[in-house]
Amino acid sequence: MEWLAQPETWISLLTLTILEIVLGIDNIVFITILADKLPHQDQHKARQMGLGLAMLMRIGLLLSLSWLIGLTEPLFEVAHLEFSGRDLIMLAGGLFLLGKATFEIHEKLEGHEAKSDSKAKAPSLTNVVVQIMLLDIVFSLDSVITAIGMANHVIVMIAAVVIAVGIMMLSVDTISDFISHHPTIKILALSFLLLIGFSLTAEGLGQEIPKGYIYFAMGFSILVEFLNLRMRRNQEPLELKGTPHIPEEN
Repeated sequence: MEWLAQPETWISLLTLTILEIVLGIDNIVFITILADKLPHQDQHKARQMGLGLAMLMRIGLLLSLSWLIGLTEPLFEVAHLEFSGRDLIMLAGGLFLLGKATFEIHEKLEGHEAKSDSKAKAPSLTNVVVQIMLLDIVFSLDSVITAIGMANHVIVMIAAVVIAVGIMMLSVDTISDFISHHPTIKILALSFLLLIGFSLTAEGLGQEIPKGYIYFAMGFSILVEFLNLRMRRNQEPLELKGTPHIPEEN
C-alpha cells in the first residue's frame, strides 16, 4: 500500500477524475434528451438510474481487464480494414447515436404535428433506461480505455469513476433543466450528439478523431449562445421601458 503515499497516485486520481467528467458530458446530454420524454416525476429517476448504470458498467469493465484487452484484437478484415470487438461496439454505438440524434432534431423542428405523434407513442421508464444502458456500454468502453492508459492501479481507476459519476449525479438535474428550458441549447445538445456519433463511427472504421476538437467546437457554440441569452435578457427591460403607454378608453 506504499503507492497510496506517492504524489503520483493522487495526481493521476485528480487528472483521471477530471477526464472522466469531461468524457461523461456526452453521456449526460444523451440521458437528458431521453429522460425529457418521460413524465416529470420519472425524469429524475431515469437520470439517476442511467448514471448509476454507467458507473456499474465502468467498474465491471475495470475488473475484467483481461477481457477488455481482448476486445482490441482483430476479429476479421474487410477491404484492408481490421475490425476488433471494440471497433464493432464503437461502430454500432456511433450509428445508433447518428440515427437517434437525427430523429430527435426532426421531431423538434416539425412542430405541433410531430409533438402530437410523439405523445401517442410516449416511451416508458423501462424503455428509456434500456436505451441509456445500451449506449452506456459504448461510453463506458471509451472511458475505461482512457482510464487504463492513465493509472497503474485499478483502485485508483475505480475511485476516479465513482467520484466523477457522483459529481455528475449531483449536477445532472440542473444541467437537464437548463437544456429543457432553452430550445436552442437543446438543438445544440443534439448537434453535439451528432458529432459524437460521427466520431464513434469514424473510430469504429479505424479513423480516430480527437475529441478535444469536438468539445472545443461545442463549447464555443454554447458560449456564443450564453452571450446571446444574456443579451436578450438585458434587452427585455429596455423594450418594456420603451413601450408607449396607451391610455384606456372610457
